[in-house]
Amino acid sequence: MKLKMLAIAGGLLAATALSTAGAKADVKIGLLGGVSGPIAAMAPAMIDAAQLAISQVNDQGGILDGETLVGVVGDSACNPQGGTDAATKAVNIEGVTAIVGPHCSGAVLAAAGSVTVPAGVTMVTPSGTSPVITGLDDYGMVFRTVPSDDYQGRALARTLREQGYEKVAVAYINNDYGTGLANAFKGEFEAQGGQIAGFAAHEDGKASYRSNLADLSSGGADTLVIFDYGDGTGLTILRQALENGFFERFVGGDGMKSDAVINELGTENLADYFASSPVGEASNALDTFNAAFTAVGGDPDAIFVTTSYDAAFMLALAIEKAGGDKAKVAESLREISNGEGEAILPGEWAKAKKLIDEGKAIDYKGAAGDHNFDVNGDVPGTFALFEVGAEGYEVVTNMK
Repeated sequence: MKLKMLAIAGGLLAATALSTAGAKADVKIGLLGGVSGPIAAMAPAMIDAAQLAISQVNDQGGILDGETLVGVVGDSACNPQGGTDAATKAVNIEGVTAIVGPHCSGAVLAAAGSVTVPAGVTMVTPSGTSPVITGLDDYGMVFRTVPSDDYQGRALARTLREQGYEKVAVAYINNDYGTGLANAFKGEFEAQGGQIAGFAAHEDGKASYRSNLADLSSGGADTLVIFDYGDGTGLTILRQALENGFFERFVGGDGMKSDAVINELGTENLADYFASSPVGEASNALDTFNAAFTAVGGDPDAIFVTTSYDAAFMLALAIEKAGGDKAKVAESLREISNGEGEAILPGEWAKAKKLIDEGKAIDYKGAAGDHNFDVNGDVPGTFALFEVGAEGYEVVTNMK
């Protein structure tokens, strides 16, 4: 009996070993977002959009040889240390093949320099917009699906001049995001004949910015341009400016296009408040994404959801084309979206996988644009200026 039991146990162990040997490992990509910190209200929709791309891959047979694609969420906290810590865990503990994010520029720069580039892990940020990212010595492994602030700042400046803004003051948060956007805006606004009547950086997290606002308003501008985050310091500055009557009109960059501004201050107090933001170009790809994201309960008008979706879907395509080889993902990312090959729309995973398996070229048409990366991993983009209406943010005009 004892020998029989041992034989049975041995058989079970052997079967288990065979089963384990045949098991397929998940393919992981990091989703590093500002879950906490100044863009905490924006991050969930962005992560949900990336997860939509991942679910579409898995619903259509999975990645590579039927493996499951898994999005590993990490909190970069929208700061350099948080970005480094989240990337370290994703790369060294979770073993991700590539990363979507981080969401904020300072976190992108820190994570790339300290973790992902040395580890040979490709990163695609959907919202890191600082011009400094363009010049990173990254060996071609850092990309973004969102345009640089150099584009946005200049487009916003031209739009305000076209709308008759003559003199403005500029308040910007003292980090990579705020500095890059403010400098791009200032250079173009002045080149277009406008006057910058005040231009000052501020630190995050202070209880009061009234003295900063008093200094900025002393130049005589009736408009304050704010480059900050609407979930954090930017909201405090806007509230205190309204409470104390420092300015009559307010314009924010993309970081200020937050629902927190509307929820905290009320639509009735924001008749003279505007914000710029990247937007997807009208296309079949955008329509396809909008329908799919709406179907799972997402808001397709939320900021950076199109770029977040595209980043995740493109990395899945690149991993597929690279055969799962981490070292080939960056090269493959360019190849799946270079204007050559059969068009692939958002969600067309099975079609794309079949073409890749057949050795045929594909060209991903993103919800946020075509994403034909330049030598620095940057993309051009389109922007719009928004106002606050009864239903939330509404487009005033497209920006060029």
